[in-house]
Amino acid sequence: MEYVARWSWTLGLPRSRHGGLRAKRAVDIVVSAALLVLLAPLLAAVALAVRLSSQGPAVFVQRRVGYRCAEFGMLKFRTMVQDAERHEARLAAMQAGKTFLKIHDDPRITPLGRWLRRASLDELPQLWNVLRGDMSLVGPRPLLRSDLQRYPRAELMRRFAMKPGISGLWQVSGRSLLPDSARIRLDIEYVDDWSLAGDMRILARTIAVVLLARGAV
Repeated sequence: MEYVARWSWTLGLPRSRHGGLRAKRAVDIVVSAALLVLLAPLLAAVALAVRLSSQGPAVFVQRRVGYRCAEFGMLKFRTMVQDAERHEARLAAMQAGKTFLKIHDDPRITPLGRWLRRASLDELPQLWNVLRGDMSLVGPRPLLRSDLQRYPRAELMRRFAMKPGISGLWQVSGRSLLPDSARIRLDIEYVDDWSLAGDMRILARTIAVVLLARGAV
């Protein structure tokens, strides 16, 4: 990935943060493991509902770009029709000038999938990504490969210096209601001002955002 290698110098963090990041990882492991156990009945029920409501697997694995621009398979409950990715290029062409592919009233979303998205239940399998170390509970949102190719370069690439999160600063500040420029700014602000206490505040705000379904599409 030549566009990544060119800006590799931007992907480091000061040594002074390393101790805090180890604590962040410990929190990720404990909380994600506990939630996977506690929510196991809900996860099973959602998986069964997805399988019964439309053709295709219950869990969808999507290639995303995360820490230091490494790709990984991000897990989600499937909310779209089985062949949704076949139509991605055509729909992306309708989003000219946008950095992030986020389509309101996306025709590929199933009726159950629309409800799962509004309730943010489709994101629950990412707790496994957190436990594995691909993601964190809080961080910049992992990007699609197509998003990265449209992403502003140079110093803004430092948003990849931290693991991507299930929730993050822009998710609790308006989610899809925010313009692309605001999402980019908030991701950089999160990385530059990161603290463990800040993560706890974002997690607390996430609960309110999910309950209100504000900005969910």
